[in-house]
Amino acid sequence: MASILNSLKLLSDPTRLRILLLLVEEPLSVAELQQILGMGQSRISTQLSSLKREGLVADQRSGKNNIYSATLSPELKKIAQDAAPELPEVPKDRDSLRHILAKRKDEMRNYFDELAGKFGRQYVPGRSWKGLAEALLKILNYQVVADLGAGEGTLSQLLAQRAEHVIAVDNSQKMVEFGQNLARKHKLPNLEYRLGDIESPPIEDASVDLAVFSQALHHADHPEKAIQEAFRILKPGGRLIVLDLLQHTFEKARELYFDTWLGFPEVKLQEMIQAAGFAHIETVIVDREEAPPNFQTLLATAQK
Repeated sequence: MASILNSLKLLSDPTRLRILLLLVEEPLSVAELQQILGMGQSRISTQLSSLKREGLVADQRSGKNNIYSATLSPELKKIAQDAAPELPEVPKDRDSLRHILAKRKDEMRNYFDELAGKFGRQYVPGRSWKGLAEALLKILNYQVVADLGAGEGTLSQLLAQRAEHVIAVDNSQKMVEFGQNLARKHKLPNLEYRLGDIESPPIEDASVDLAVFSQALHHADHPEKAIQEAFRILKPGGRLIVLDLLQHTFEKARELYFDTWLGFPEVKLQEMIQAAGFAHIETVIVDREEAPPNFQTLLATAQK
C-alpha cells in the first residue's frame, strides 16, 4: 500500500504535480510530456520513475513508447486538482495537452486520407465479410442508419440498398469525398456522407434506428465516448452493432494500420456498452483468421 506521507511529499513538487494533472486528463508518452512541459527527457523520466515507484502512475508499452497514466486514489486526485490553481503553468499545460490530442487526430486523419480509395484492394485487419453478414442478419428492419467511422463507405453502400437513409460519418475529408463519388456512381441518393468524428458525430439526438461501428472503434481515442454518442443519436429502441477486433498482441498494428487500441476484450466491450446505457447486449466471436497474427472479429449488438 502506498505511503500517504510519501505520496503527499511527491505531490508537493510542482513538476511532479504538473505531470500528474496531465496524466489524470489523458495517458501520455514521455515525448508528449516533453512537448507539453518543455522539459528534457531525462528530467521527466526521473520524475515518472519516482511517481511509479510510489504507485501514483502506471505505464504500458505501446509500439515504441511507454504510455503513462495516473493511478491516484480519489482522495489524492482531489488534492492534486485542488492544488492546481496554485501553479501558474497549469492553464498553459492544458492548452498544450489539447494541442497534442488534436495532433494525434490529425496524424490519424492524414493516414486515412492516404488510404482513400485503396480499402477495397488492400488488406485490413478484421474486415470480414462473414462478420458483416452476421451483423446484418441481427437486424431485420431499419429506416435511418448511421455508419460511424465509415471510411469510403463499403458497408454504407450495402446498407443503403435496404435502409431509407444512411448517414456515413468519417473524419477524413478525402474519404468523405471518395464515398460521395461512389454513392453518385452507384445511384444511391439515400446515402449521405458527413465529415465528423465518431466521438462527436454530426447527427441529431434520437434520430437514427441503427448505429454501426465496423472496425472503427479501435481507432478512437476514447471508445467509451464514441459508444455514448451512439446511444445519444439512437431513437428509443434503436439498435447498436459493433464489429471490431478481439484484443490481440500484434503491436505492429499501431504503425501498419494506425490502430489506437489492439482490439478489445469481449468483457470490456460489453462493459463499455452497458455503461453507455444500452440493454439486451450480446457479444460473440464471428471470425478467426487462419493466417498470422490470427486476428479475431468480435461482434456486439445492443438496444437503447
